[in-house]
Amino acid sequence: MSVAGLRRAARETVSGLPREFWWLWTSTLVNRLGAFVATFMALYLTIDRGYSASYAGLVAALHGLGGVVSSLGAGVMTDRMGRRPTLLVAQTSTALSVALLGFVRDPVTIAAVAFLVGMASNASRPAVQAMMADIVRPEDRVRAFSLNYWAINLGFAISSMAAGFIAEVSYLAGFLIEAGMTLACAVLIFVKLPESRPERTESAEAGGGDEEAAVSLWTVLRDGRYMSVVGLSFLVAVIFQQGYLGLPVAMGEAGFTPADFGLAIAVNGVLIVVLQIPVTRFIEHRDPRLLLVASSLLAGYGFGLTAFAGSVGVFALTVCVWTLAEVVNAPTQTGLVVRLSPVHGRGRYQGMYTMSWAVAALVAPLMSGFVIDHWGAEWLWGICAVVGTVTAAGYWWLMRGLSEETAVAQGAKGAPGAPGAPGAPGAPGAPGADNSEGARDAQAAQEPLDAVPAPRADAGAV
Repeated sequence: MSVAGLRRAARETVSGLPREFWWLWTSTLVNRLGAFVATFMALYLTIDRGYSASYAGLVAALHGLGGVVSSLGAGVMTDRMGRRPTLLVAQTSTALSVALLGFVRDPVTIAAVAFLVGMASNASRPAVQAMMADIVRPEDRVRAFSLNYWAINLGFAISSMAAGFIAEVSYLAGFLIEAGMTLACAVLIFVKLPESRPERTESAEAGGGDEEAAVSLWTVLRDGRYMSVVGLSFLVAVIFQQGYLGLPVAMGEAGFTPADFGLAIAVNGVLIVVLQIPVTRFIEHRDPRLLLVASSLLAGYGFGLTAFAGSVGVFALTVCVWTLAEVVNAPTQTGLVVRLSPVHGRGRYQGMYTMSWAVAALVAPLMSGFVIDHWGAEWLWGICAVVGTVTAAGYWWLMRGLSEETAVAQGAKGAPGAPGAPGAPGAPGAPGADNSEGARDAQAAQEPLDAVPAPRADAGAV
């Protein structure tokens, strides 16, 4: 592709997204540029503090448990208090707790503060995803979530390299830098981002109904289709977690050095940074069912191929396979989650989705350790292949039903005189039509899952 073609592709990738999205994107990038605790917590505890590997594992588990606890609470806060207040509380709390973690020395206190850090840092995720869904048009959401995921990995790749040099000088400096960067995110959100929570519709106000109160955690749990997506998300997350849990242990037992693992896993970050944007352009208007099925199979069998790896190069090739699955799965699945979430319950729905990944972060290390210790690493990679196959089958079944329903809705909408049909009362653009965001989302839910929206550019795009 020529330079002009690359420039045009980049321009089309970022066009049409509102200015508020780019401020949120910037805050995500800044936040990940300051990531230190997640990268070097185990080394800090074992090398700098002199604690055992078992204690470091306990602290990591408590950090993950904090994320599980905060997921649902943060989702409720996002709906009740609003996206902006939740983000401000979460990021300010994260900055304070991370700074405190760098100063505490007592093992019980370290464990307790690590739990608080896990709670605070995970609390912002439902609010970020809900705000992004609020401010971005339905047809642009896959691209927006993909760009946000790219920012996360770009920031993490840079921070991981920088954190190594910082740790050589002072671990405390790393904690304080992360606290400062997180606080800078809170300031940026406070100054640049308005509240995005959708207002109640006029019909709800006239009827005295409370749309937000109608969506409770019990509502989410009773939503069978959505909880099926959460369950499939959990299975996918357990597979991806093995890249940072099972893979280093298996490579170590096979006689490879930490540097060998670092070289293999570095392929993951590099490929995400390089491929996320071009792959997004390729998948943006593809059938989500096929994308989720394909990515689940690639993830499962990408790790399954690890059983046959005998050199760093082959390990790196297997990383390439499941990294491609990650690049496809992340924005597609997040877009599906938003699509199935009611406008006034996005915080709770996003909180439940976030919890699936937090629970996977707790289950995956226990699973990988047990399987490797009792049966060997080859069994772990075989289980990953089986789980990937089951997940793919689950997505195929779930999305088939959703596609059929939306196709029926699309046919009904196009019938002469039907509600929402061109020229019918209530149709978009018709006199008295509801053009609120909730109405736009409702109409988007009636479009076929593989519909190809025409690209548009907003005056507010950056």
